[in-house]
Amino acid sequence: MKKMGEFDYIDWLRRHAPANRRVLVGPGDDAAVLDWSSGRPCLVTTDMLMDGVDFYLAEAGPFRVGRKTMAANLSDIAAMAGIPVAAVLAVALPRTGDSKLAEELYRGLREVGDAFYTSIVGGDTNSWNGPLVISATVLGEPHGRGPVLRSGAKPGDWLLVTGPLGGSIRGKHLDFTPRVREALQLNERVHLHAMIDISDGLAADVGHICDESGCGAVLRAENVPLSPAAAQLEQALFDGEDFELAFAVAPADGECLLRDQPIAGITLFKIGEFVEKGLWLEQAGKRRPLEPKGWQHEL
Repeated sequence: MKKMGEFDYIDWLRRHAPANRRVLVGPGDDAAVLDWSSGRPCLVTTDMLMDGVDFYLAEAGPFRVGRKTMAANLSDIAAMAGIPVAAVLAVALPRTGDSKLAEELYRGLREVGDAFYTSIVGGDTNSWNGPLVISATVLGEPHGRGPVLRSGAKPGDWLLVTGPLGGSIRGKHLDFTPRVREALQLNERVHLHAMIDISDGLAADVGHICDESGCGAVLRAENVPLSPAAAQLEQALFDGEDFELAFAVAPADGECLLRDQPIAGITLFKIGEFVEKGLWLEQAGKRRPLEPKGWQHEL
């Protein structure tokens, strides 16, 4: 497979970029030009993924790496009940690679982006003697009641999740679908007080909500749904990269959601409640402190 220079890659991207009415100028100029006349604020999120840290290219392949890169960023938009619009990419390609690597990476990015009407509008590419590094920045806009933050949970709120947790290392962290549509449907049905996507780990991410909301939470061990890939509760609590949503709602709204299960394709689970302070795990009727640990990059 032949090598591909930076400008050859840009030309290739331009030929394969789909039309989007909100993209007035796409790849090829100094900056993209987007139509942001919706009157809504702009949501911005970015995530960098590195070979040997967030994936192993030799095992995953560039297509799945591209999927994960776009999906992880869209999951952040989902966590705010937002609508994704466009993405820009920065890629450091290993010099040991070839044009097939770059093309498959883009194909994975496009598969997820296209599913959520998210156009790739520009970015930067380079090559070096190190491993593959890719960073995506996604722009979106809030929907309905506005962006759902981490800071709105209150004591007495119920804590729900959108699916089973744990064992993502066995493949889900590469192959998941971000809960963009599910978040929008939830936001239309109930008042979401706070929400987060479970990327660092359930305990850590619920801890983030508690920190931002100035309250605590109790997780009930028997109610935490385990994925088929998880052998024990600790994996659901601490593994991370499940990319399900954890959210706070009033008890009445929680009851309606659990009774009706209105979101097609998923089952909602109540896993606990928010309290005045502390992070707790209740198991077999006994409550103990829960450390808000999970995945954390060392600096």
